[in-house]
Amino acid sequence: MMKRQLTRDDLLDVLETSLKAQLRAVRASRRGQEGGRQRSRPAGKKSNISIVKDILTASGQPLHINDIIAQARRDHGVVLGRESIVSALTKKVLDGQTFRRSGRNIFGLLGKEEG
Repeated sequence: MMKRQLTRDDLLDVLETSLKAQLRAVRASRRGQEGGRQRSRPAGKKSNISIVKDILTASGQPLHINDIIAQARRDHGVVLGRESIVSALTKKVLDGQTFRRSGRNIFGLLGKEEG
């Protein structure tokens, strides 16, 4: 097995990633958050993923991301960032959690038949 030699850019990428993680940890410590991953959500406020799940449940069928974004704005008063929500949904699809992809930028719920 041949070993690939690390390039200068590889090393800089590793250092940058490490430093970003350290900076997040320092900032979280200043805010008094252990581990830096705790985020408080005001009571009654839903996560973006929960809003998407509600939209898809009400629809009963897979929807294109543009339709999901439009309904979130209209029905929930929430502006979803396209890249952000597609990324989050894709992660859930890959993990086999809640969502499935039935086409390019078309998402549905696991266990629900297309209507």
